[in-house]
Amino acid sequence: MMRIASLLLSVLVFGALQGCVPVAATGVTAGVLMAQDRRTSGAYVEDEVIENKALSRIDSQYKDKVHVNVTSFNRNVLISGEVPDEAAKIAIGKLITGIENVRNVNNELVISGPSSMTSRGSDSLITSNIKIRFMNNERFNATHVKVVTENGRVFLMGIVTHAEADTATELASTTKGVQHVVRLFEYVN
Repeated sequence: MMRIASLLLSVLVFGALQGCVPVAATGVTAGVLMAQDRRTSGAYVEDEVIENKALSRIDSQYKDKVHVNVTSFNRNVLISGEVPDEAAKIAIGKLITGIENVRNVNNELVISGPSSMTSRGSDSLITSNIKIRFMNNERFNATHVKVVTENGRVFLMGIVTHAEADTATELASTTKGVQHVVRLFEYVN
């Protein structure tokens, strides 16, 4: 009887722990990425908080009326996407500027209707292709550059050397489908 109880307890514990493996794996992956990142761990976490707060504020005021992406890197924020008018563009910029720990806002919102799913899919493919090209090159660590693509416009963010910025820009600008590259880098010696 004691053996059956132990076996049942083991099965229950194992079943409960199965969900921990993906969580642990995610934590390990985040830890590895954080270790390679030039941002401090505090800035890395603050960037996540800034993005979440920004998206929450935008959603609460503009639910289903805009298509906005928010990307924070070392507390420098890129706002990209489409809004219906100049007033919405300015108001969203102010919403983001008011978030704690935001150092700078690059408001790259475009006044137009929301982009199509086809356009967004194309942007995702462009971003993926650029990241693959970054990983295949030997001149800089691909994790040092964040890539955001919006309607064929590629935004590059990161803490890089001037040589790394030039290489990243050259690789991005010669990737199929890229219409324009915008550099939003911070530089190190």
